[in-house]
Amino acid sequence: MKILFVVNNYYAPGNGLSASARRTVQYLREAGQDVRVLSGRNHEAEQPQPDYVLGDFHVPVFDGLVQSHGYKFAKTDFSLIEEAVRWADVVHLEEPFIIQMATARVAKHLGVPCTATYHLHPENMFCSINLGEWKFLNYNMLRAWRDFVFNHCTDIQCPTENVLDRLQKFGFKSRLHLISNGIIPDPSLRVSRPPDDPDRPFLVACIGRLAVEKDQPTLLEAMRYSRYARRIQLFFAGRGPEADSIKAQAHALYEEGVVGYDPIFEFRDRDGLRHLAAEADLYIHCATVEVEGLSALEALQQGVVPIIAEGELTATSQFALDNRSLFTTKDAKALAECIDYWLDHPDEREEMGWRYAESTEEYDIHKSIGALVDMFRQAVASGAGSR
Repeated sequence: MKILFVVNNYYAPGNGLSASARRTVQYLREAGQDVRVLSGRNHEAEQPQPDYVLGDFHVPVFDGLVQSHGYKFAKTDFSLIEEAVRWADVVHLEEPFIIQMATARVAKHLGVPCTATYHLHPENMFCSINLGEWKFLNYNMLRAWRDFVFNHCTDIQCPTENVLDRLQKFGFKSRLHLISNGIIPDPSLRVSRPPDDPDRPFLVACIGRLAVEKDQPTLLEAMRYSRYARRIQLFFAGRGPEADSIKAQAHALYEEGVVGYDPIFEFRDRDGLRHLAAEADLYIHCATVEVEGLSALEALQQGVVPIIAEGELTATSQFALDNRSLFTTKDAKALAECIDYWLDHPDEREEMGWRYAESTEEYDIHKSIGALVDMFRQAVASGAGSR
């Protein structure tokens, strides 16, 4: 099959959506599919470019905020979009934005079926400007995405049950497929730990963008309630628009004597994150809005026990094996209780870490690719047009 992926910024570094798109395209090609990419240009010198290169679109007023999330929008070019769509057997939309709206329109005109992946909620965007809880705004944005993008697709990939349920309740007309974005199967780098050394700090890792919806401040607040705060070394692996604020809050905890070690902030590549997760005593995921949370799955591969926020718009809690690794979003006291429980029980923590590593086998990207190929074939067989 000839599959056209449409994404604003395919080469964005440090952006989960772009990373997922690159990984999916790589594995589809390895599975023998002919895949091309329609996207904005790669701004890294002497690096690969998309097959169809769109110009940059600068968002008035908010362009700096958009780029702080490691993201860029692409300009709509109907002649280039038509050229790309004419080549394809099926068009796959990675976002619900302007170039996807335009591509869906062109594809319908040319009789080429469209599919899509639901990668983000409206709340993911509006949290950045403190409008994540404005239900009227988010409702109408999701309705626009549904009517102008997703309902022009024959099939939609839903990475989690949480997403599938939301789209069903919201009246999406496309066929909905429960397919994880998948992770690359990596062996665990973890080694069994010796008996607890009271002089060793506990390494507690938090991986992800420093952004409002990731809610790192709840972890910082939890340190005020944890009996182990003075022994905990917090490690935040990520960057983003809230970096300065979160760093200031974290250092203030150290200055006040709440934590005994100044929290570490360091952006790491994929291999660096694997080593961090393998060395960590606990992995904390506080996000209040999360479609899937592959960074959590990749950490769990390394045998670390997670503590994950559970809420209406975050699906990552599905990875927890029991309630000892769950707390209600924004509840710092409940998070502290979970942290203290697992640090109180090192043998259980060691055993559960290996169980978590085994549980990630279900999300092997090869399984996801097989399911996506089946979805694309179904779309081609059923033809183009909105349903």
